[in-house]
Amino acid sequence: AVPETTIAQGLEQAGDKTFRDALQAAGLIPTMAGAGEYTVLAPTDGAFDRLPAGALDGLMKEGAREQLTKVLTYHVLPGTMLVADLGRAVDNGKGKAVLATMNGETLTATREGNALVLTDSAGTKARIEGEEKTYKNGVVHQIDAVLMPS
Repeated sequence: AVPETTIAQGLEQAGDKTFRDALQAAGLIPTMAGAGEYTVLAPTDGAFDRLPAGALDGLMKEGAREQLTKVLTYHVLPGTMLVADLGRAVDNGKGKAVLATMNGETLTATREGNALVLTDSAGTKARIEGEEKTYKNGVVHQIDAVLMPS
């Protein structure tokens, strides 16, 4: 059965609030409520807490909306990619898959043991944690780090 809720509604009900608040500040909630199919890599509140001091506050300022949008859309892939799909892409790529993000840059997916790991252009790694959550317009995976575009 297809869930009735959208990614935006799911994020509203999720325990982690920072990513949702950032989407709200960037004006991206309507997109996450829309008809598109998205794979959202949502950093946990703990991931945001590990950013350098002041980094999140700087992104959330009124004048930083363009930069905030660039960071957030780096955490969104077009289409729906479940954990199994990501794992298959890594396996088919002989241990590595390059994933296009909605901001036009790429992330690299690999495996470390049983974990799927996403790496940004600077080498920061984020592990997919917990259960994926499916919605009528895509899927959300929680990750343990904030990835930064180049």
